[in-house]
Amino acid sequence: MSKPPSNASRRNFLKASATLGGMMLLPSYVALGNKSNTGISPNAKVNLAAIGIGGQGGNDLKNLYNSGHCNVVALCDVDWGGHTSESRAAHPDARRFTDFRKMFDQMADQIDAVLIATPDHSHFAATMLAMSLGKHVFVEKPLAHTYGQSARLIRLAESSGVVTQMGNQGHSGPNYFQFKAWREAGLIKDITQITAFMNMSRRWHGWGQSVTEYPSDPMPADLDWEQWHDVVGAHRPYSRRLHPQEWRSWYEFGSGAFGDWGPHILDTCHRFLELGLPDKIVPLALEGTNSLVFPQASTVQFKFPERGPGLPACDVTWYDGQENIPSVLPEYVERLTDPKTGELMSINERPGKILYSKDLVFQGGSHGSPLRIEPRETFKEMYDSLPDYPKKNSNHYANFLLACKGEETARSPFSVSGPLVQVFNLGILSQRLGATLEFDRERQQITNNATAQALLDPVPRKGWEEFYNL
Repeated sequence: MSKPPSNASRRNFLKASATLGGMMLLPSYVALGNKSNTGISPNAKVNLAAIGIGGQGGNDLKNLYNSGHCNVVALCDVDWGGHTSESRAAHPDARRFTDFRKMFDQMADQIDAVLIATPDHSHFAATMLAMSLGKHVFVEKPLAHTYGQSARLIRLAESSGVVTQMGNQGHSGPNYFQFKAWREAGLIKDITQITAFMNMSRRWHGWGQSVTEYPSDPMPADLDWEQWHDVVGAHRPYSRRLHPQEWRSWYEFGSGAFGDWGPHILDTCHRFLELGLPDKIVPLALEGTNSLVFPQASTVQFKFPERGPGLPACDVTWYDGQENIPSVLPEYVERLTDPKTGELMSINERPGKILYSKDLVFQGGSHGSPLRIEPRETFKEMYDSLPDYPKKNSNHYANFLLACKGEETARSPFSVSGPLVQVFNLGILSQRLGATLEFDRERQQITNNATAQALLDPVPRKGWEEFYNL
């Protein structure tokens, strides 16, 4: 393989390798229908690099490695302190980097696939560079921090032809196969209302509403704080309220409850009900708001238009906050009251979802938790006739690596997970501004709020523009 492109030439790499004389040239692995572009044989292992190896990244790395389908050849993290120690100890022979750009400059020809599990604000640049170099990518949820970043990742994933997977791990679990089978059999249809809820304590609860500025703490010795900022334009002081885990609390760097739990709760609803993008986002209730930190509680409604036969207009109402627990919709109370006991169906899954159709009501949890039909007596009566679905399947990590070798198809590629995350990107803007947003699905523009429209795709900081031009 030729030497990887330098920093100065990266922005032209994909364009130069994909076109000739104005004609798009498909790589042989695409033209021949092979899911893998690395030529990895079924008996070989995928050479994996990991960017972000502490916390969730460390857990992802462990699961990818334990699948038995990869070698770990490189580790990259901006902080080589204690929270990365387990990953370092597990892979002592892997080369170490602080800057992912230098890792690719030095090792691109030795890497088949990349795990990217950094904070939300720093998924984008590393993923764009990896795909432009023909590397398969597993990216933690949410896929990207802004709507514009998500759109670019979707486009480059399609044109590069690499295998992509977002880390909403339940999308390889029982709920994925059950929802797919029940939808294809016509059991799940005519869904007009979905209630989604995440009522556990979040990192910003209790202090977020009183913040007036970014705090500051002494800088750890092993941390490259400049590199940590990645594409974000404003430079903030180091604080334990930002690193290593608290970044999720801040609009500027994280994605709140939407980004953390939305992809684990609404993924199958979004995919198999073909929801696409909403045309209106309404903040029904916001508590403990702050211009810097996510609210203490949110109730936000997404309005999706009719999408075809059996897919009527659908309202998805999201609840987060410890006391912001939804109730059964009033028009369904009588239907969901047990005639024998007089008890109403309880919302006993946290986090979870309820799907309301003309004939049935479905309730489920998050990740791979399967649905059940409410009330319980109805579920029991229908149980023996319910459509069956596969019970033994590869998990999300093995699925990705097997897809890299052409043996399976990734279940949460960017073409699927990208639009899902864009729904939450829009929801965060409604939270942040406390505003109802009208969204033009065709033009992908917010039509009634100039501030929100600008925040769809903020300008990156100087020196990081190249990743937006790949």
